[in-house]
Amino acid sequence: MTALPTFSRRARWAVPAGAVVIAGAVTAGVLISAAASASPELPARTPAQLLAALAARTGPPPPLTGTVVETASLGIPQLPELGNQNSPVSLLAGSHTVKVWYQDPKHLRLAMPVQMSESDVIRNGRQVWLWQSSKNSVTKLTLPAKSAQAAPTPTQVPVTPQQAASQVLKAVGTSTRVSVDRTATVAGQSAYQLVLSPKSSGSLVGRVSIAIDASNNVPLRVQVFARGASTPAFQVGYTAISFVRPAAANFSFTPPAGAKVKTVTVPSDAGQHKSSAAQRQSASQVQMIGKDWLSVAVFPSSVLSEVTGGSMSGAAGQMAQSAVPGGQPGSGNGETAAVLHTLIAAATPVHGAWGSGQLLHTSLMSMLITSNGHVLIGAVKPAVLENAAAQLK
Repeated sequence: MTALPTFSRRARWAVPAGAVVIAGAVTAGVLISAAASASPELPARTPAQLLAALAARTGPPPPLTGTVVETASLGIPQLPELGNQNSPVSLLAGSHTVKVWYQDPKHLRLAMPVQMSESDVIRNGRQVWLWQSSKNSVTKLTLPAKSAQAAPTPTQVPVTPQQAASQVLKAVGTSTRVSVDRTATVAGQSAYQLVLSPKSSGSLVGRVSIAIDASNNVPLRVQVFARGASTPAFQVGYTAISFVRPAAANFSFTPPAGAKVKTVTVPSDAGQHKSSAAQRQSASQVQMIGKDWLSVAVFPSSVLSEVTGGSMSGAAGQMAQSAVPGGQPGSGNGETAAVLHTLIAAATPVHGAWGSGQLLHTSLMSMLITSNGHVLIGAVKPAVLENAAAQLK
């Protein structure tokens, strides 16, 4: 769903949280599986036809309302309890639900309910409301008259199957085997299943299955399977969907009594300036080694120090602070630091011609922190990370 907003945050956080996002538990997987049990009779379609159908949907998707559930399962260590259940690192465990009302790019609503609270993003023309019930706070944004900006939301994690499918399809090429699985019923809709499989044995991804609505060519579910696994390590899919125009009332919002309201008017050139700044920042912070399924993201030690705020102890703490002049830590983020501390505590010492460091290896993710503080993350086998580490100066 290209018209739905992707969750934005500073570029330097994107890969650490984004790579770690491929993790968690399976509670809501039962719901997704239950909504996708039947194999309906549909006309046969080839992989090329399904890819062409997805590529042809370049405009906005049809109006719809639905419920999306995201789950993950990697067997990572038990993580500390997080206060902000809408943060990217919260997707490491448990199930997460997003309710979607979509009319067109300028009229949409996302509701992210969690225990005892809810966060909403509502766009109604030029007006965008961000509502956090836990803080009883509201931000009202007025977009420029000719704005093409998407409504801002709390994270960069794909919250709909459309967004996830768009990211996965970027890997399709000579490095990918493409096939068609049996048809399925997903959230009550008859669907084809397009399967993408890495050719390289260096990838930890076994296959990615994309369920595509047979009538509207809209992705309904994306499942990522680790190599050799029969159950998905990560999945995001609709448990309910109706291709109907949402009622106009869904896009109206009145701040609750007593809520703290912040009003922001977005300049007409803010999107362009923000995009340029983000691109410059991303280029200076992230180095990509490899491509497609074997892509490895490399972050400098200053990023780890900034995330942890210098709070980590032992070798990991030394790595986190190694690139900061005088050993001064960055600003840090408490919850992200706590999660990284837990993950690195479970890592094991490794060494080779490239140097030494700490390695965390799960069924779908590898993370290597070198002795000079570089952070390498990818859905690849450890040997691929070590080969990438050998290329660093």
